[in-house]
Amino acid sequence: MADLLLSHGYFLYEDEKELQIMKPYPTLGLLYLSAYLRRAGFSVAVFDSTFATREELFARLAGGAGTLGLYTNLMTRRPVLDIMACAKAHGWTVVVGGPESANYPVEYLARGADVVVIGEGEVTLADLLPELAARGPHRLQGVAGIVFRDEAGAVITNPEREKIADLDSLPWPDREQIDVGRYMDVWRTHHGMGSVNLITTRGCPYKCRWCSHAVFGYSHRRRSARNCADEVQHIVERYDPQQLWYADDVFTLNHRWLYEFAGELKNRGLKRPFETISRADRMMKDEVLATLAEMGCYRVWIGSESGSQRILDAMERGVTAEQVQWATRAAQRHGIQVGMFLMWGYDGETVDDIQATIEHVKKASPDVFFTTVAYPIMNTRYYGAVADRVVLQESWETSTDRDYKIRGRHSRAYYRHADRWLRNEVEAFQLESRDPAGASAKRHEAEGARLALLAAADEVEA
Repeated sequence: MADLLLSHGYFLYEDEKELQIMKPYPTLGLLYLSAYLRRAGFSVAVFDSTFATREELFARLAGGAGTLGLYTNLMTRRPVLDIMACAKAHGWTVVVGGPESANYPVEYLARGADVVVIGEGEVTLADLLPELAARGPHRLQGVAGIVFRDEAGAVITNPEREKIADLDSLPWPDREQIDVGRYMDVWRTHHGMGSVNLITTRGCPYKCRWCSHAVFGYSHRRRSARNCADEVQHIVERYDPQQLWYADDVFTLNHRWLYEFAGELKNRGLKRPFETISRADRMMKDEVLATLAEMGCYRVWIGSESGSQRILDAMERGVTAEQVQWATRAAQRHGIQVGMFLMWGYDGETVDDIQATIEHVKKASPDVFFTTVAYPIMNTRYYGAVADRVVLQESWETSTDRDYKIRGRHSRAYYRHADRWLRNEVEAFQLESRDPAGASAKRHEAEGARLALLAAADEVEA
């Protein structure tokens, strides 16, 4: 029996939306834990639930008890709770970590977790596992970075653990514990190329009010360019993917590092197409964009959120709509596609703000854009601002933070009309020069969506 079994609550074949997209990636956090703990001498097994069924995981848990470590995120609450219940029924000690349980430690302890890890898990688990074996789950005073229940049932929050300063000191993710080839096969089958994910940083220093920093806080730590290039070389030699996904929060934050990393890759003859995420204000130099293009970047994702500067300022995004427009067009000049994330319904948004966002998207003309309706994540400043109006109509166990309604905010139907207005306006703008008749039809549809939005203005969440 391993000292620790690691798993998570994401089952691809239960996710109808992802079955349409089919772009799965493994959970790097668990693979970092496995690599670190195995290097420290622990025996670790990983049950990757992505391509498995609940029944297969439940059967594994029924086969013998030990310590189970579960990664939690916003979208996997219900399956994680089911896994926890099964594990406890078969005598497992359950340790949970990740942003979701960090935001709800008391709730997870009340529903069967023995320990909640807050923050990075590598050093904490290395300290925790021997203490669990020696003292059990209720006498863990002194283990930094955890929340647990003592012998009297009281919730104990131990001091925070210092974050790992030198990320180069960590081993690379333990990809040999999972079937990377299966991920690659899914990508090749549905998209014509295999893809592997990696991360070069931890944390984000920006303080957008709606964004969760439950694991890394507002820290920003970066691996050295050489260490990252070494991992890329290993990935290419071991798995030969046709593309990479750099999963950093802000890949181009440090320009000096970017140029150094690009040089390391070039010197080794490593060039794989890749996509990543950044911020418009960290892409305001042609040299940055030229470097990304030379490295093989074919798409960069930008969190635009709104085209209304008033709303952007309320979010404390620290970026202007004009910067987003410039960065989008400049990236495209360098042959890089731009994906844009937009958010409806932030507190105080008006029809004028929606109109500003539509004009903004027309000016920026991203290659693809997605919209969502703002939702308050526990322990964010946005949640704090609307907490007195937050309503959860389902039970906590069967919902997620995405299901919170904000009393008095426009209905979901209102924002569906906003989507239709936006998409038809943008399509009309793009068709104007080559298909005037098509553009006219799209404008007609856009106007219908705008009128429907205005008609739904009095429909609010209760």
